[in-house]
Amino acid sequence: MSQNGPHSGQSWPGKSPEEPYAEPADPWVGQPHQIPHQPYTPVPSPPDWNAPQPPPRRGFAMGALVAVLSVLAGGGIATTVWFLLGRDDETPAPLAVPTTAAAGGPRPQTSEDARFAEKGQCVRNEGTNNEPELRIVVCAANTYEVLKRIDGSANGEKDAMGKCAKVTGYTKWYYYDTEYDDVDFVLCLKEF
Repeated sequence: MSQNGPHSGQSWPGKSPEEPYAEPADPWVGQPHQIPHQPYTPVPSPPDWNAPQPPPRRGFAMGALVAVLSVLAGGGIATTVWFLLGRDDETPAPLAVPTTAAAGGPRPQTSEDARFAEKGQCVRNEGTNNEPELRIVVCAANTYEVLKRIDGSANGEKDAMGKCAKVTGYTKWYYYDTEYDDVDFVLCLKEF
């Protein structure tokens, strides 16, 4: 069975079953039609591949280069200052040394290094008292004559003083100590 109209079963609340079915009312009837405002969103245009491109930015690379060069320059300056301020200011006074050997005295060997000094030769300290640098020179004032050379292990100041204590007339000692005992030695010296 077909019916045209409201449903014959349950009734709608607030309506009686005899009321005919009606179209819903238009809520905008009698009012001017307004379209709700929506923001305008432009559609991006496709890229122009023939347009000239802006030059690449080099700000970051230049900044990094300047930073690296600044660090290197600062390190170089700091190293130079450290080297200049950390040096020992005890510079020995230059001595006048005769160019001819003293008559009857031994002549220096071809090497001026104190490692080759022998008994009877003279040496001069061209370094400081804390860091001596002995050179073989012609015997003259302000030099030291080698009274005895003791080859072998040299284990510091006490060892050098103990070895030179048996040498009569010594006033200074010098020891050369490395990790190789075969090249170590002690020089017992007397101021000339």
